Amino acid sequence: MKNITIIPVNKLRPFEGHPYKVKDDDEMNALIESIQEQGILSPLVVRPIENTNEYEVISGHRRLHAAQKAGITEVPALINALDRDSAAIAVVDSNLHREHILPSEKAFAYKLKMDALKHQGKRTDLTSDQLGPKLTAEVISDSDSASQVKRYIRLTNLVPQLLDCMDEGKMAFSVGVELSYLNDDFQYAVLDAMAEEDCTPSYAQAVRMRNMFRGDTLTENDIFAIIREEKANQKEKVSFKADDLRRFFPKSFTMQDIEKAILQIVEADYRRRQRNRDDGAR
Repeated sequence: MKNITIIPVNKLRPFEGHPYKVKDDDEMNALIESIQEQGILSPLVVRPIENTNEYEVISGHRRLHAAQKAGITEVPALINALDRDSAAIAVVDSNLHREHILPSEKAFAYKLKMDALKHQGKRTDLTSDQLGPKLTAEVISDSDSASQVKRYIRLTNLVPQLLDCMDEGKMAFSVGVELSYLNDDFQYAVLDAMAEEDCTPSYAQAVRMRNMFRGDTLTENDIFAIIREEKANQKEKVSFKADDLRRFFPKSFTMQDIEKAILQIVEADYRRRQRNRDDGAR
């Protein structure tokens, strides 16, 4: 077992280009309180930065941020002497199984790992589920097929605002993949049309835009016309930010669990009001 080393916080650096978002939300506040009361229970994993006396974080970016917020000056860490590419793979693998991982995080994580494997000279052909004679899909992900990994990596071609829509649950994964084939100018036109019409494209609409773009016939007017088309499932829609809802439910709840619970609460309230109205009419 590797020895735990106590490292000053000011000697630690986030892994350059890591894809995971460290947000000051309710979960972070809970982590800060936990660290203030009990300290850091699970050591960070770090690597020495070449030609310096500093370290790069492989696993523990949220713990490091919480420690800084809590005023902690030293943290426990396990030191792994890894090169940049091996460390990049470790960064991805140590975070992919988090309970809540955003589509953008997964997309850039897969791309980071893919680039690292390429630098190591390994085949990374994602045109099929078999990446090479000895490099199977499981090397990239043990939960997604190679074709699904490829679709996630496509999302890294989206402009940041469209990625935000996906992270916030406002846009379907399949729609984001199709829109990723448009150039930036057309993607921004999609955003403008979405804002004007207060809706997102359907999968069929996104496919049409991609095909028109590939045929060099797509215009901004086409984008607005396509998104203006009425979609039966988007005549009326109420949306909430995930972070605004999660604090009211157990951490184990998925967004589907939360949606089901909200509908049950609303239905129960509706029935209560109906009973009160019926009682008042007697």
